[in-house]
Amino acid sequence: MSEILPINQIELFGLNKFFNELVKLYKKNKLPNKILLSGPKGLGKSTLSYHFINYVLSLEEEFEYDYNNLKINPKNRSFKTIQNRSNPNFILVDVNDEKKFIDINQIRSLILNLNKSSFNKKPRFILIDNIELLNINSVNALLKIIEEPSNNVHFILVNNNKKILPTLSSRCINFKIHLSNEESLTVVNKLLNDNLQNIINYDLINYYLTPGYIYNLAIFGKNNNFDLKNINLSQFIKSIIGNKYFKKDDFIKSSIYDFIEFYFTKINSSFSTNINSQYNYFLKRISNTKKFNLDEDSLFMEFEDKILNG
Repeated sequence: MSEILPINQIELFGLNKFFNELVKLYKKNKLPNKILLSGPKGLGKSTLSYHFINYVLSLEEEFEYDYNNLKINPKNRSFKTIQNRSNPNFILVDVNDEKKFIDINQIRSLILNLNKSSFNKKPRFILIDNIELLNINSVNALLKIIEEPSNNVHFILVNNNKKILPTLSSRCINFKIHLSNEESLTVVNKLLNDNLQNIINYDLINYYLTPGYIYNLAIFGKNNNFDLKNINLSQFIKSIIGNKYFKKDDFIKSSIYDFIEFYFTKINSSFSTNINSQYNYFLKRISNTKKFNLDEDSLFMEFEDKILNG
């Protein structure tokens, strides 16, 4: 089991109907040139994008996309050139590792690339991942080129259910990507080689968690020699706080607040007055901690003292 990046994922699970819809539009020559894929992070929106792009670009290539099984043939030329960033018909824009936002220089670079000839008649795809991380200057620059994109150029924007400017979203056809809880569990079980029940205690799995989220939880357990099978939610959160994993692991840093909220829903589904009061209090504490970049340690220690040990 290893980290799965969308650009490397040759199989597409659970998103058949969305893939088929895009293919159907393309075959009818009705594919929008500005597509917005919206849904919670970890559903597979980026993987869906890479698969559809490979389907189109590998047509008439040797080892073209396996449409019947929704699989990319790793031998096909488009897959290899997209991986090594040399495909003239594909441009990826995403936030750089050392940055918090997609900055305007990345959009300027995109504009320069679009002004170059592709040297073939295939469609050109611009995949902008984590579109919500565009800053205001980047959005304004992007609007200028997506307003009237060049012929045979398609923009695919991936949004993780975050707020984006209406001036951007209104210019796109929005595909809302979703999976039921059962579908999510089926997908992640396939990613884990039908071994989910032997890796993660179902007490840790919330109904709204996405396949990517659950898979990353399994990766966290493996990388930290963490026995996720024989631990409940309360013990898990205590260990996360006590060992300060939120300072060491990016996945835990981004998800610990979800685990805290999940804990409240599990301890009292009817939400008594007392629990409801504590829940609202910590929701506000979490919101302020994120908004004002406050000390996380004090929040987590207070949660452990008042709730887990209370």
